Amino acid sequence: MIKMSFREKFLQFWRSEDEKIALIRDILVAVTAVLVVLLLLWTYTGQWFAAPMVAIESGSMQHPNEPFGRYGTIDAGDMVLVKKVYNRNDIITHGGDFGGAKAEDGLKTYGDYGDVIIYRRMGRYDEDQIIHRAMCWVDVEIVDGKKLFTIEEYGIYRERTITIPELKINGLIPDWSHSGFLTKGDNNEYIDQDPRAQICKEPVKLSWISGKARFEIPWIGTINLFFDDLIHGSNNVGNVPSDCLICLGIVIATMISIPVVLDLYDYLKQNKRQRQM
Repeated sequence: MIKMSFREKFLQFWRSEDEKIALIRDILVAVTAVLVVLLLLWTYTGQWFAAPMVAIESGSMQHPNEPFGRYGTIDAGDMVLVKKVYNRNDIITHGGDFGGAKAEDGLKTYGDYGDVIIYRRMGRYDEDQIIHRAMCWVDVEIVDGKKLFTIEEYGIYRERTITIPELKINGLIPDWSHSGFLTKGDNNEYIDQDPRAQICKEPVKLSWISGKARFEIPWIGTINLFFDDLIHGSNNVGNVPSDCLICLGIVIATMISIPVVLDLYDYLKQNKRQRQM
């Protein structure tokens, strides 16, 4: 009896035309492909054994006059990778005239200066995460029972009140209790920490941040939103712009048509051979 080597067994398994073996082989190939993709995403994002990307639910990061398909900005129905951050320096703020990306004409992401971060409002895990731009960092000090605020990017040093016209803040006396990032949706009027916004009453701590947004997979997140709406009875798909829905429809139609066209081609080719015999 001749003992087969591992290579010979593998080739026999790989080339087998038995239907059961072929099914097992296809499943193994699919699982391996998924694991390889996940491994690459986890390696890049640092989000080991956690979701390396998120679907965008709202239009708070949209920009006016975007081109058809809205590629390059963050819109409802998009998906973005969530790259882990480890310290404050991993995040570049939008900033103002005295610091940050804007002052240096530096990093631009998704149509504006600075990093876009994904964070949990007040550190809560029972609420959906928020994806907004990191505008600046505020240092909060308490001296003789009084709170003093320093925002270097806007030239504010140990002041009791904050005035930043660019952020529509005029004479604000915040009730913030700790230092952190001030954040804002590109399509929103006020920063999240402004009482008028009622989004996140405190500056965003580093421990609340899941990561910063990197890359964009347009439109595909709409599928995730659709099933989420079915489960929770919400209507997040309604936030997806109509041109993005059209683009998603074209993508799905293309993906369906490719195997159909290939099968039709094989059928016509075999039919032609049979007629020639």
